[in-house]
Amino acid sequence: MLIQILVPCYNEEEVLPTTVPRLLHVLADVQSRHPGVRGEVVLVDDGSTDGTWPLIAALSRSHAAVHGLKLAHNAGHQNALLAGLDASRARADAVITIDADLQDDEGAIPEMVGRFLSGDDIVYGVRRERTTDTWFKRKSAELFYRFVRAMGGDVLYNHADFRLMSRRAVGCLMQYPERNLFLRGMVWGIGLPHSTVLYDRHRRLAGESKYPLRRMMSFALDGLTSFSVRPLRLIVVLGLLFILIALGAIVYGLVSFAMGEALPGWTSLLVSVWFIGGAILTAMGIIGEYIGKIYKEVKRRPRYFVEKKI
Repeated sequence: MLIQILVPCYNEEEVLPTTVPRLLHVLADVQSRHPGVRGEVVLVDDGSTDGTWPLIAALSRSHAAVHGLKLAHNAGHQNALLAGLDASRARADAVITIDADLQDDEGAIPEMVGRFLSGDDIVYGVRRERTTDTWFKRKSAELFYRFVRAMGGDVLYNHADFRLMSRRAVGCLMQYPERNLFLRGMVWGIGLPHSTVLYDRHRRLAGESKYPLRRMMSFALDGLTSFSVRPLRLIVVLGLLFILIALGAIVYGLVSFAMGEALPGWTSLLVSVWFIGGAILTAMGIIGEYIGKIYKEVKRRPRYFVEKKI
């Protein structure tokens, strides 16, 4: 039985010399616990601009259990994961995805494999706490999960992309045709037998985070609009609410005008510009976000191109 650990890499030359030996050590631990299991590490280079790919090639020459996949351009973290899963499912009985910085605890992998051997198709790594994150990142992550759930999205709280998937689960995932990827929601929606493993999140080994605030916000927006149409329905509710507010403002303005306490034109400016104008712009922005996703889907462009394999 083959277990592969899939690691998406974008400009990770600083961390890979530490990451790969640690993952190989974990695989040796798994094999000692389960003699019939062997493991490999698959590194997916997502169009890195530093020395990540030459380093992957060198690591592959030094370790027979290390393999590499190079994408022709930077396709994004989610597409890099999907490319690796697609390449691995032909050989691997199960695939474990983990980020190269090893902030997700690789020590949870043996327990994941044990759950898989017990019959679970998907094993989710769930963060026990976020003590190593900044206050802002902890609160923004908490707000993200709650907001997505409130808007009708179905996601597992405190789960990122650290998970084990059986070959059957990966095959189910590959049936999703969309180009707007939010894997933590897509995998959760598969519904095969699953379980969770708790772990403590570590500090990044080296280098910089590949998810600054701008990308985090974009990712959160993708997650929300990919799995829920509730924001569109919310526009109707907000529209009715603003109509009521506008009616109240009109009544107030007319009374003020009749009593000689308002300047001519003040009421119409207040109602039309601030209330109605803001509501329309917000509604147009939400609708535009969905139209943009439709635009990407109907073009059916390839998600990625594989340049090299090792």
